[in-house]
Amino acid sequence: MNAPTQQSSVTVTDSALKRVGEILSDTPEKSALRISVEGGGCSGFSYKYELVDEQPTDDDLVLEGHGGRVFIDSMSIIYMGGSEVDFVDNLMGQAFQVNNPNAVASCGCGTSFSI
Repeated sequence: MNAPTQQSSVTVTDSALKRVGEILSDTPEKSALRISVEGGGCSGFSYKYELVDEQPTDDDLVLEGHGGRVFIDSMSIIYMGGSEVDFVDNLMGQAFQVNNPNAVASCGCGTSFSI
């Protein structure tokens, strides 16, 4: 079951929220995981994941649950509409992944994409 969004079609899975909650419990000086989209990367845009100690801004999408808080700014939401943020733990390792239906190409590492 995905956490409901408040103002966008971006969702964060329970698995991702639980992992953010675990990370935050081990890092008490931080209050949330901020996900943003930046120019660059081998495919044109890249996702940035940053632990922050701040309150959300007025235009942030805030997703919470299982002890985790995720902030996504309004400019990044433009590129991430319809996306699902997930946390995977498999033979390749552990990572947050953005499953973005708007991406027409992505690099092998999964952190950069083009629209």
